Amino acid sequence: MNKPRLTRAGMAVAAAVVVLSGCSFIPKYERPPAPIASQWPGAPVTEVPGQKAAADVPWQEFFRDPRLQQLIEAALANNRDLRVAVLNIAQARAQYQITRADQYPTVGVGATGSRQPNTTGGITSTYTAGFTVSAWELDFFGRIASLKEVALNQYLATEEGRKATQITLIGSVANAYLSLLADDELLAITRQTLVTREDSFKLSKLRFDNGVASELDLRQAQSLTEAARATLAETLRQRALDQNALTLLVGQAPTDAVTGSAVASNGLAGTTFMTELPVGLPSEVLINRPDIRQAEQLLIANNANIGSARANFFPRVSLTASAGTASSHLSDLFQSGSYGWTFAPQIVLPIFDAGRNQAGLDSARIGRDIAQAQYEKAIQTAFREVADALAGRANLGEQLRAQQAQVEAEQVRFRLSDLRYRNGVASYLDLLDAQRSLFTAQQAAIQVRLALLQNQVALYRTLGGGWTEPAVSTAAAPRP
Repeated sequence: MNKPRLTRAGMAVAAAVVVLSGCSFIPKYERPPAPIASQWPGAPVTEVPGQKAAADVPWQEFFRDPRLQQLIEAALANNRDLRVAVLNIAQARAQYQITRADQYPTVGVGATGSRQPNTTGGITSTYTAGFTVSAWELDFFGRIASLKEVALNQYLATEEGRKATQITLIGSVANAYLSLLADDELLAITRQTLVTREDSFKLSKLRFDNGVASELDLRQAQSLTEAARATLAETLRQRALDQNALTLLVGQAPTDAVTGSAVASNGLAGTTFMTELPVGLPSEVLINRPDIRQAEQLLIANNANIGSARANFFPRVSLTASAGTASSHLSDLFQSGSYGWTFAPQIVLPIFDAGRNQAGLDSARIGRDIAQAQYEKAIQTAFREVADALAGRANLGEQLRAQQAQVEAEQVRFRLSDLRYRNGVASYLDLLDAQRSLFTAQQAAIQVRLALLQNQVALYRTLGGGWTEPAVSTAAAPRP
């Protein structure tokens, strides 16, 4: 049996196939310039040599409170938003594999039979069985390859989206936990204030009954006592709401051992984070944020979609083939000598489509422009978030120091006012004013400390911190 020789025409066809199969109409991607300033607003930020960036600091190192670490671990295991993000990755990976499979022929086993009248008045029968390849598109102009790039970058975008969801979840759990601690501290000082005002009310009533104080003093003491009770009820309601919010984030009801009294754990004052986070240049910091990388992957996907739209203007070549046995009698189908094959190439060149392909190309280009605008907006939003957190870090510490000093001054003032009133030197109005001022200053101090801690969480989150690889990958990365 003579071996077939490759003719010049065959070599030319093979070379054309190789060249055309590498053809791509995807525009060259260039990262758009960041529409932000080159420096953060305010004082310049200095870096410490050798110190890890915030994005490289695991959340276990940043959040040092053991109870908060338990809550974060539970949220990562049970939160439904994060679970949806993980499932989106698996779905995008499957979609990528579907698109990637379109580059290869689908081979199957099939059998056909047909009977039709012929010109002699009889019936012509044809039966075939064997392997078939149905409408395999030869991707000469990169249409399928472009769609594969679109699916790949959409998959990568969902992976970045999962990271962004995890960072947001960790920050939200930390903020909810801090809010619970603040609620507990507010409950403690509210109960203490209520006890103090009840004592003052009892003293005022005793003085009124003995004709020493007026009814005006008595009613003022009663009013302040009821106001403290109302504040206590409001604080209890707010703590219940914050507890429900934390339960939703964690995905299950936290145990009392995790969300117990803040007084037992020194409350907000006993909560410490890794306060010193290095902040570099905006162009270096923001690239570590998964939400920005997600926006860029979607931009790359829309850019690749232009290549697919351009390829629609060129001929589309598809092959349909089969090889097996063929016979005019079903009983002779698998007998020796019944081998047969078919080869049916098809080429379609669009001539008139009422502007469909041009509209598709215009839509792809507009989609790329929309994705670029969304990418730039993501950068601008991230820049503002980091700048806000830096502004808070620069000012909240001094505000807390001043607020604590005011609390100490009000405590001394209240003690002196109470002593003067009990000895008949000062009026009851002076004591009531001191009580109100002390309670207000204590509440403000707790709120400022809460804002300071939550600002540290915000800075860690906005710098891209909070992402660590899971122990077991939920979806392996697809091969390009």
